[in-house]
Amino acid sequence: MHRDPHLNELGEFLKARRAELSPSEVGLRGGQRRRVSGLRREEVALLASISTEYYTRIEQGRLQASAALLNDIARVLRLNEAQHTYLFDLATRQRVRPPFSGDRQQVDPQLQRMLDDLTATPAFVIGRRTDVLGWNQLAAGLWTDFGRYPEEERVFIRLLFTEPWMRELYADWEEVTRLAIAHLRMESARYPGEPRLAALVETLSARDAQFRQWWAEHDVAMRDKGTKKLRHPVVGELTLDWNTLTCGTDPEQHIIVWNAESGSPSHDALRLLASWSAEQKRTASDTVA
Repeated sequence: MHRDPHLNELGEFLKARRAELSPSEVGLRGGQRRRVSGLRREEVALLASISTEYYTRIEQGRLQASAALLNDIARVLRLNEAQHTYLFDLATRQRVRPPFSGDRQQVDPQLQRMLDDLTATPAFVIGRRTDVLGWNQLAAGLWTDFGRYPEEERVFIRLLFTEPWMRELYADWEEVTRLAIAHLRMESARYPGEPRLAALVETLSARDAQFRQWWAEHDVAMRDKGTKKLRHPVVGELTLDWNTLTCGTDPEQHIIVWNAESGSPSHDALRLLASWSAEQKRTASDTVA
């Protein structure tokens, strides 16, 4: 029997979350020695006040749960806000599925103009699958001119795994990469089984054992804001804050804006990088001419 990919993913997500909890954490006695860590299905069912068979059918993707029951399960598994949202996205999307267009996303022209006007602030736009849709000159100086990659390879999470310079750039590469995977997993709830996303996951899984491991953890996170440390080959170490803005005309386009506290060494380094990037662009233009 063909099962909805949303329900399959919901089941895998629940399985991953209960594996993270011990009986003592939820007020149960450990009992006999366990072959695997985490809560058993019957323990989740007990705490959610449902039968083990009923919960098993939910986890196996054979039954869609009500909102009230999903809330109970979220409480039992101690889901955070992002995990709770993801759980409901999966359960809701399989009933009311948004239309999906196979067309490649294009950066909104107004967004690109806004990016170009941010001469002292690196920023780029990412879409589904973390496709890099647009970027400004300072973003090219901080990361790379993404235009030198074929469109199908211009995917941020792919570059994190395939490009050595990305591993060198991020002082906390593992943290950055795990977060990117959690963001991708969160957004994948909208279209589980989408062919291009499935192909990306398959390619990276075959290429990198760390990606396989982290993707299998089914961790999720909302794309909001944070701070990252970078090691740039021209201006040295940077500590930058990043924040996320969402395009009003296409909620699947996110603008990631980076900055540093005024007067800080990182702020001065960004100004130096802006000058260096402008000079590189002039030099390239003179060479072409």
